[in-house]
Amino acid sequence: MGSHASSIDAHVAQRIAQKGAGAVFTPADFLDLGSRNAVDLALSRRARAGSIRKLARGLYDMPRIDASLGPLAPATDDVANALRDRDGARLQAAGAHAAHLLGLSDQVPVRAVFLTDGRSRTVRLGRRQIVLKHTTPKQMATAGRMSGTVIQALRWLGRRHVTPDIIAALRRRLSDADRQQLLQDIRYAPAWIAGVMRDVASSREA
Repeated sequence: MGSHASSIDAHVAQRIAQKGAGAVFTPADFLDLGSRNAVDLALSRRARAGSIRKLARGLYDMPRIDASLGPLAPATDDVANALRDRDGARLQAAGAHAAHLLGLSDQVPVRAVFLTDGRSRTVRLGRRQIVLKHTTPKQMATAGRMSGTVIQALRWLGRRHVTPDIIAALRRRLSDADRQQLLQDIRYAPAWIAGVMRDVASSREA
């Protein structure tokens, strides 16, 4: 390995160490350090050495290690956010994953869906799938806000399954600022979801 490649390796290693255990990253996170080919080679060497783990093509992590279980799987949102940053796109949790984030479902979905204004793609991590699904600008209008997660979770639940208990759970989960955001973003929701959002944003129960 030449001195230049060795220098890039060292800088890549230093940045990974700064990210810390649990970090998920792509070659795009290191392109200021050298060419794409040099960065790819540096990451491949570190993956072969076992200091990082290759999750999929162009996707790596520095796994957390549990004393009993060994290397732990990366968090779904960390993987999605690494892809978001690489593609310069926005993401919005949807479906069962959105409901799980809000505590409306105890089940961790095997297939986590994120709406995006970037390209569609699916990443498979063992039994899990992380699906980025291209959608319309209207669907992305509330991306990255709590209101967007609420809208997508309610879409997944369906009108018939939005009970008083669900509304109470959302009231407990959301801060005053979050509930104010719901009112501001009602115009982006279907009529029945807008009604639920008004209920959630109303005064907390005594």
